[in-house]
Amino acid sequence: MPAAPVLTVSTGALRGERVDGIDRFLGIPYAAPPVGGLRFRPPAPPAAWEGERDATAFGPTAPQMPYRGGIENYLASVEIPGDDILTVNVWTPADRQTDAALPVLVFVHGGALTRGAAALPAYDGATFARHGIVVVTVQYRLGQEGFAVVDDVPQNLGVLDQEAALRWVRREVGAFGGDPQRVTAMGHSAGANTLAALLALPHATELFDRAILQSGPLAAQPVKKAGRMSREIAARLKVPATRDGFSSVAAADLVAAQTDIAAAGSPLGTGPSVALAIGGDAVPRNPLDALLEGAGRGIPVLIGSTSEEYRLWFVPTGALDRIRRSTLTIARLAARVPARIVRAHQVRRPTATPGEVLGEIVGDLLLRGPITRFADSRIAAAPTYVYEFRWRSPVGGLGAAHGMELGFVFDTLRTPDAIALGGTDSPQALADVMHAAWVAFAVDGDPGWERWSERRPVQAFDADGGHIDYAPRADELAGLPTR
Repeated sequence: MPAAPVLTVSTGALRGERVDGIDRFLGIPYAAPPVGGLRFRPPAPPAAWEGERDATAFGPTAPQMPYRGGIENYLASVEIPGDDILTVNVWTPADRQTDAALPVLVFVHGGALTRGAAALPAYDGATFARHGIVVVTVQYRLGQEGFAVVDDVPQNLGVLDQEAALRWVRREVGAFGGDPQRVTAMGHSAGANTLAALLALPHATELFDRAILQSGPLAAQPVKKAGRMSREIAARLKVPATRDGFSSVAAADLVAAQTDIAAAGSPLGTGPSVALAIGGDAVPRNPLDALLEGAGRGIPVLIGSTSEEYRLWFVPTGALDRIRRSTLTIARLAARVPARIVRAHQVRRPTATPGEVLGEIVGDLLLRGPITRFADSRIAAAPTYVYEFRWRSPVGGLGAAHGMELGFVFDTLRTPDAIALGGTDSPQALADVMHAAWVAFAVDGDPGWERWSERRPVQAFDADGGHIDYAPRADELAGLPTR
């Protein structure tokens, strides 16, 4: 057995674990446990400790419930009890040189702001560390603990947690061999949504130097809309929608109420949900508006989505088969989508069902349309690289669903998480290509394909290993509503 690695950060000494040439330090507090008097408060500094802190196990996970409605068959959950949920995990090469600081990659997990954990096997940072990158994964408050919209509680506490974690990285990553001036922040789904909010802040360059945004909305909701979930929880539990009212309820009871309310909503997402709320220090403006007006233009960005995001939510729940042509028409009219856009989708996929067409349009409204507008706004300002993941999983009709790219990006196709989505025969050659591109972006800001321009190049990742498409889906995106 190799000797356990020990290093020191500002709050004390850490004893980690060395595995296959990679040192890992898990469950490191970047803020104090958000309980008691610190519940529903901005993150507070962590306490120092004496002696060597055991950093060989992941820290507690944020309060949450497993996925339901069939999605639990494809998305795993991890529950680690405890209060010390504001922690980071670090992987770094064991043979790092003290005189050569390494690039840093910070990953923020997704989960609709209500689920997820850095402890999932697919997020193992060792795969990047083997390429000379210091990897940090972040845990943050979820659900009502992190995104309640109630009186006397700062909005978007979970985003403030992530800002605190990124500032911790700037301060402390040098102890792990990382370069605090070469930090790439990477988020998936809700994690990309929250990082987009941080990218839109005037002081974004204080937090990171590059960003990777995978399948994440770029927008936040007005306070009234974002607060629907909190108001319904307050009514259901018969407590005031205030800090005192929510503090009087156990975290598990808030999670249970939130889960039940969400389960009663529409599969099209028209019911109450947990969302970023516009207002306060973390999200002072709608991030997309700020980004389109120039925020974050000094920061190179790699951004994209999968080609069939909707299938993760529509297929396991059976919603895809329940959507009729009349549902498509009603939804199209409600979203003010021109009929010609529906026809454009049908021309590209003449055998598509109404549910598939609606799913594609929802993906365009939430992701592909905003991504294209965002990239267009940065053509002359900062390097922007756009991708679309198109490899179709044979598992359960998921196809190129939301989250399918993660096992390829992390090169963790053999983990249970990735197998649940992609099966046991996912193409390793595609993982080699994608993982290498993400490594290259973290190292020097260039993933190896053509940057965004008036030609709108999109790197398409399929079983062929990848190729450039110019202005794909142009007919479907032209004239798409922007609100």
